[in-house]
Amino acid sequence: MPRIVYRYPDHLRADAEALPVAPGIYIFHGDDPLLPLYIGKSVNLRARVLSHLRNRSEARMLRQARRISHQRTAGEIGALLLEAQLIKQQYPLLNRQLRRKGRLCSLRLAGSKPEVVFAQQVNFATEPQLYGLFASQVAAHELLRKLADEHRLCLGALGLEKQPAGRACFRALLQRCGGVCRGDESPAEHTARLRAALESLALACWPHPGAIGIVERDEDFAQIHVVRNWCYLGTVGDVAAAAGLAAVAAEFDADSYKILCRPLLSGTAELIAI
Repeated sequence: MPRIVYRYPDHLRADAEALPVAPGIYIFHGDDPLLPLYIGKSVNLRARVLSHLRNRSEARMLRQARRISHQRTAGEIGALLLEAQLIKQQYPLLNRQLRRKGRLCSLRLAGSKPEVVFAQQVNFATEPQLYGLFASQVAAHELLRKLADEHRLCLGALGLEKQPAGRACFRALLQRCGGVCRGDESPAEHTARLRAALESLALACWPHPGAIGIVERDEDFAQIHVVRNWCYLGTVGDVAAAAGLAAVAAEFDADSYKILCRPLLSGTAELIAI
């Protein structure tokens, strides 16, 4: 592949310098009006986009870009939510992390064994004792194997390997398993260590009876981000419009959950009931 030589993109300077010193999302557009090159967010749109223009490692994108558009938000939460939403809707060429649409799954502890459950089968917003968000069953099993290594858990007891009745697993012989498979510890002790290992991955259930509005304010305007069951339903400017959005069907959304969990559970966000 030929090396792309960096040249400062003077054709984008006017668009960049016209951006506000405010939160929001920005879009680099190429020749195709329906397929953006890149969507990003920042609490300072002008500074962030100008930094793109000086970034030599982005020479390929800058040469393809023809213009820059933006949409202002009242705060960082709105910018994060809007960025995630637009990337899913518009599939920009150079965004990768938020474009994924796999079969979202989690781990649920059924008795002493973890099982993989999928978002199509279980409501992740309300189901208790779910652990982690994964793009595939393979990723969930990889996490369990990592925890087994770190906490001397038994792969047979976790359901990840077949274990002949009455025989210890190979990892127990190497002192990498606590020995539940040969009676060195009880199943209850093994399960307790498994629960402790999973605790940091526990998903929070939706803490409200219905939809809520997250209010963000900037110097000259305010926005209400409507959310239910960890799903972002949209942003409006007043409570009446927010009530209309609250009736929209909502499924659990992993990106919204990751964005909203801390501000909602820490009490730092301004909330209104809808």
